Parts: sequence; structure tokens; C-alpha cells
Amino acid sequence: MAPQLQDRPLKALSLILSYPTLELQAAIPEIGGILASDSRLTAATRRALRPLVEELGGRDIYDLQEQYVMLFDRSRALSLNLFEHVHGESRDRGGAMVSLMETYRDGGFEPATTELPDHLPVLLEFLATRPFTEVQETLADAAHIFEALNTRLARRESPYASAFAALLMLSGTTADSEAVAELLEQPELDPNDLEALDEVWEESEVRFGPDPNAGCPQVRDMLSRMDTPLATQPRASRHAVEQET
Repeated sequence: MAPQLQDRPLKALSLILSYPTLELQAAIPEIGGILASDSRLTAATRRALRPLVEELGGRDIYDLQEQYVMLFDRSRALSLNLFEHVHGESRDRGGAMVSLMETYRDGGFEPATTELPDHLPVLLEFLATRPFTEVQETLADAAHIFEALNTRLARRESPYASAFAALLMLSGTTADSEAVAELLEQPELDPNDLEALDEVWEESEVRFGPDPNAGCPQVRDMLSRMDTPLATQPRASRHAVEQET
């Protein structure tokens, strides 16, 4: 039995950070209303979310999907897979992933998606079923990642930056400036430079080690505090978009 949804605004943020679909577009009026009425967000933060909500609701779906892939799938610096920013493609990431899946199952949550367990929309969907004190602790652990993503997206003038600003506010904390600076030091590749992108993505694949505690203590600490499932519509692959461009 699926856990009962407790936090509709968190679920709304999970959805607007998911791969755009026609189903998502149809739900945008309700999603926008939920976010606009969340008193935990300042009025300025709620206003900042409007352009993203309006774009997702009114722009051509294929343009939205291509934009999403260009932002989040082609650039590791903007990856929505959180452990990418912690472990990269090291073996430790596999152990952390196993621990995260165990955390989900212990909470009665089984992701209905083809995404990896550390994919941010999946994590937010899980957290939407948890007490808010637990939500804040988990979001606070990832605050430096949210701040780095917010900064990079703002540089690109992307309305998606507002979603990360909202997550930072919900975390109730200020991101560690040194940790943010370390993330921002990592190079950002041009998503149109296919040769450079191929070199990056040809690195070793994630391997799931047998020890679920193989992750570093920082990640294990994060995991220990860590209605409708995410849409399972297949996402356009990075290479499919490359063939179209």
C-alpha cells in the first residue's frame, strides 16, 4: 500500500521538475494553484515560480521536452541525479543508491519510474509522504546542490532556477558557501558541443556494489534522515535529441 501523500506543494515541485508531458501540462493549473498558496514560501518566491508554471502550461510540448533534455540530461553540472554531484560516477555512488532504495522501501514507497533513485523528482515524491521535519533535514543536506543549480540556471536565464530557490526556502537553511563554491568550480560544458559531451559520458558507468553502506558517511547520514506516482512516459534520450539537431 502506497504511503499517504502529506505535502502537496512538495509533490507539485516534484512534478514541475519532471520530464514534461501532456499529462503534466494538463495538471499545470492545479499545480500552479498549489504552489501559489503555500505559505511556507515567501510572496517573492511564489511570484518567481509563475514564469516556470506559465511556460510549462503554455509552451509547445516538444520545445519543452527538448529544453529539458538540453538542460538536465546533457550537462552533468545541471544533473537532477543528486549523487552525481556527490560521487560522480565512482563506485561509492552505487552503494549510496542501494541505501536510498532501502530508505524508500522502509517508508513504504516504491518509485514507479525508470529514473534512478537519486533523481530529484523521485526523492521529492518520497519526501512528500514524510513529516515536514524529516523533509527539512533531507533538503538541508542537499542545500549546497540546490544553490549551485539555482545559480547555474539563473546564469542561463532559465525559469527552472525558481524551483531550486523554493527548495532552498523549504529547507529552512542557508547553503554552505564553501560547498557551493566547490560545485561551481566544476566546468560547464556547452550542450551543443557534442564531441566534448561524448568524452564526458564515456566515463565508467555506475556500478552497484554489494555493500549498501559503501557510500561515504556524509551520504549515509543524508539517507538515514531522508497519490499518484511520477509519470512513467519514456524520456527522449540524449542521443535522440542529438540526431534531431
